Amino acid sequence: MKSPHGKKSKGGAVAGSGNGGERSFDRPEDLSGWSAERDLGLPGEYPFTRGIYSGQYRSRLWTMRQYAGFGSARESNARYRYLLSQGTTGISVAFDLPTQIGLDSDHPLAHGEVGRVGVAIDSIDDMEVLLEGIPLDRISTSMTINATAAILLALYFAVAEKRGNDVRKLSGTVQNDILKEYIARGTYIFPPEAAMRLVTDVFAFCREHAPDWNTISISGYHIREAGATAAQELAFTFANAIAYVEAAAACGLAVDEIAPRFSFFLAAHNDLLEEVAKFRAARRLWARIMRERFRAKDPRSWMFRFHTQTAGSTLAAQQPHVNIIRVTLQALAAVLGGTQSLHTNSRDEALALPHEDSALLALRTQQIIAYESGVPDTVDPVGGSYTIERLTSELEEAAKAYLNKIHDMGGVLAAIRKGYIQREIQQSAFEYQRAIEAEERKVVGVNCYAEKSAPLPSIFRIDPQIEHEQVERLRALRAGRDAARAAQAFAGVEAAAKSSQNLMPAILDAVKAQATVGEISDALRRVFGNYQETVVI
Repeated sequence: MKSPHGKKSKGGAVAGSGNGGERSFDRPEDLSGWSAERDLGLPGEYPFTRGIYSGQYRSRLWTMRQYAGFGSARESNARYRYLLSQGTTGISVAFDLPTQIGLDSDHPLAHGEVGRVGVAIDSIDDMEVLLEGIPLDRISTSMTINATAAILLALYFAVAEKRGNDVRKLSGTVQNDILKEYIARGTYIFPPEAAMRLVTDVFAFCREHAPDWNTISISGYHIREAGATAAQELAFTFANAIAYVEAAAACGLAVDEIAPRFSFFLAAHNDLLEEVAKFRAARRLWARIMRERFRAKDPRSWMFRFHTQTAGSTLAAQQPHVNIIRVTLQALAAVLGGTQSLHTNSRDEALALPHEDSALLALRTQQIIAYESGVPDTVDPVGGSYTIERLTSELEEAAKAYLNKIHDMGGVLAAIRKGYIQREIQQSAFEYQRAIEAEERKVVGVNCYAEKSAPLPSIFRIDPQIEHEQVERLRALRAGRDAARAAQAFAGVEAAAKSSQNLMPAILDAVKAQATVGEISDALRRVFGNYQETVVI
């Protein structure tokens, strides 16, 4: 199979370039060694190549989420309520950088970043405003947060309890995938061992107190956005997933106790056939890993449930309206591939956070696929295609080769420390960019069919006053709270971190006492320390 950079496959055909490369996988003999019974099966049955549900979208459409968050909690709440009124069926929260790395909005390092790439959340007061008017007992909430995932989840649960909601009946997802931060994204705080303890403490706490909550969303999306190929996206995502299952087992959590609440997050890129095949390969590979490697008995543990986001890295600042077409193709790939949840990027996201009308158009893209395209009427429209089945098998084999190499290194943590995964992604990113600059890979409006001069559209801007207001709000909270109770609460977090007990109860007590995200993070830093990145060249 070809690399996504237009290299030739073993058969000599250029495959998967998305740039007019030829694929010759269109004959029965191209599926030599392939077994429909073993490798394809029926929808809703192991190995789930054709989908994890027998009726797929004929029974229930995917959840339509539009990832959003900016400025203050009040502004973000208004965007969520608007999107819900326009047909989204779940909310997806983006947090600003200080919140992601455990800094309060008045920290010197937070200056200029408050509310910029997501919503600023410092305390339970902010979370209450963020969720105002949103029926938590009927709406599924996804929170893209990792290093501080346990704290933000505690804030969400605390607000729900305050409203009288039964936490056991809440549904949603917390990303909680710290390993990909060391690999591709960078919003880590603590050394990996301590960070993994926080991850597994969330697993154990939710198993007892929030059984319908997805305790992790293992993300290939950010790995792909950093420059990985489709095969690398699968391999490195599953290497991380294997590490989480092993870490849970080391804490005494049986695989069938935690795996049914695992979810995944993948990207959808421009090469429609390769992306469809990638999603199908992911389901089959995960089912086999769980049943054969971990001996999971519960069929729910075998099911690869995933959210998809269209690829931000493929969007161009030039001719931004053309991004609508890219997003449509990517969303179609996700639906043909059987996603359970979908976010469609907006046309202006290569320039700034999306305008409200751009976010609405992105949502309408999903709705047209859902209600007008006819694609959801067939459970698996692509099943049995020579090209799709060959690509599916080759992506699975390529991912397995990476997984075997990582296993031989001693697992994903060892591979991260050696810089192996980071180097592989960096090399792929370099090759991708080189192909664009050499015009081997065509990008419409960038290196072909470009416009010499075109006016830029108006872009969404964050009012700088928001940061000042957020800081004042935070200072007022500290001045008005029971200071002794708050200090005792984050001291309790520090004591829990020094012990072997689950950290979630202490964090939950702290957020209820109006301790801030930064204060709780600092308590953990005093025990765990800060992670220093391995420099990879």
